[in-house]
Amino acid sequence: MKVELLSHTPNPDKLVAAAAKLCYSAAEIDNILEGLTPDKTESFLTRLVDLGHESPMEHASFTFGIEGVSRALLAQFTRHRIASFSVQSQRYVGMEGFEFVTPPEIAADPTAHKTFLDAMASAQTAYDTLRDSLTARYVAEMVTDGTEEAAAKRTAVKKANEDARFVLPNAATTKIVATMNTRSLLNFFHLRCCRRAQWEINALAWEMLDSLREVAPLLFKLAGPGCIKGRCPEGEMSCRQPYKR
Repeated sequence: MKVELLSHTPNPDKLVAAAAKLCYSAAEIDNILEGLTPDKTESFLTRLVDLGHESPMEHASFTFGIEGVSRALLAQFTRHRIASFSVQSQRYVGMEGFEFVTPPEIAADPTAHKTFLDAMASAQTAYDTLRDSLTARYVAEMVTDGTEEAAAKRTAVKKANEDARFVLPNAATTKIVATMNTRSLLNFFHLRCCRRAQWEINALAWEMLDSLREVAPLLFKLAGPGCIKGRCPEGEMSCRQPYKR
């Protein structure tokens, strides 16, 4: 897994503090950023958290580049709907020699690992066979209809990818560019940094949070699983273990 913070709102802590300042003082737009020392910035952000006033946090957004994660993770990640996602296409990008994510518990068991690798090899063989046979058929049909062979092949490959990809497993890797605002990220970390989250998205959440604490330490000071602030919010589903990174 590779996670990189590609871009973010400049001075995110200060910007959100300025929005909070506008809400709770007689500040003018012309001087809204004036006087926001580190102490004042922290004071405004602490007040937002104490009051549960999260809307000013939406003014700061962060864009991540993510690769080496599975399509299974993608399905979970995109359930966080207040975000923007760009995902590598399995239609326009061929999956010859596709890479895949191996769950640690499978990797640790030699018998299970062999079964898993055999399944990946079988999926690759099926994909290659389907893609080649469909491509050949589509090229022949288009050339017969008068399309130049080179152009026919370019179109045929995309069309073949579209159907051949159906045999690829959830383990197949993908690449994502994701943009989320602070409020959405805090919710994401609340759910996905929890021990009960699936292992891969849990690892992604912590990687993202670590990078955010470098550029917006105040906004993400208390980010993490629900129990980071005290009582676990999972109720009967709680792991009943004290918070530990």
